[in-house]
Amino acid sequence: MDIRALRYFVAVVEQQSFSRAAEHLHVTQPTVSKMIQQLEQSLELTLLERSGKRFTLTDAGQVVLQRGRALLAMHEEMGVELEDLQQLRRGDLRLGVTQQSHASLAPLLAAYHRRHPHIELKLFEGGSHGIEADLRSGVLEMGTLLDHPSNQQLWQEFDSFPLVRSPMCLLAPKDSAWRSRKRVALRELADSPFIFYGEGFALNEIIADACLRAGFKPRITGRSGQWDFVASLVRLGVGITLLPKVFCDTLTPGQFTIAKLEEPALDWNLMLAWRRGGHLSFAARAWLDLVRSKPTTGR
Repeated sequence: MDIRALRYFVAVVEQQSFSRAAEHLHVTQPTVSKMIQQLEQSLELTLLERSGKRFTLTDAGQVVLQRGRALLAMHEEMGVELEDLQQLRRGDLRLGVTQQSHASLAPLLAAYHRRHPHIELKLFEGGSHGIEADLRSGVLEMGTLLDHPSNQQLWQEFDSFPLVRSPMCLLAPKDSAWRSRKRVALRELADSPFIFYGEGFALNEIIADACLRAGFKPRITGRSGQWDFVASLVRLGVGITLLPKVFCDTLTPGQFTIAKLEEPALDWNLMLAWRRGGHLSFAARAWLDLVRSKPTTGR
């Protein structure tokens, strides 16, 4: 059913005249007559019984008038709601974030809220693998994922934009064997107990793969998805870990040994990702515009 024809029909009935309806709609009278005919033909029903310039509603016309008014009201309401979305006066941003990305994203989220205070921020926390799955299923529009040479296939199905790039560092107790070092080779850590991250975190695989290429399999003594808790375990002597420099810089230097990792050097590359070819809401596109307008953090 043509919504325009329905609007013309309701106008004719409410104006009780084809000519007055045409004037009200800012079209010609023949246009109104043609649209009413097309509506009747599409329904295969007579809606108006005509007698000269006068007409009466048929039973079918009464039904179409009643339901047509409701449909036109819904159509108008839908237009208002869509305009609100376009103007970012309502809606939500569904963003998947790893716990490790909190500090990097907080200033951007605050800036987004200042620009669009009526958009609800719906943040779904989890590991990279869970975020990948939710992006594929459409639960999330966007999410933070790690980039690494071993997962280049990932970017065949996701588009992305870099958020943070930071070199990985050794974090060890302050009285460790590397306490006077600024750099350390990964192979030197072969005999040390490692604290890894929670299940589902892609950083585990990145570190484990690098260790294997350095000639050893890491011995894991604990896991946590919270960087501050991992740092506390390191400080108390539970093990060592590898953390991005951007996080190590927030720790009290005198409580830890912090040395940049080399041979091989590893980077923590945090990306904002979304499904290639997928639909992005107005809220999500506004978030992407904001992220792109800010310089990528690199430390």
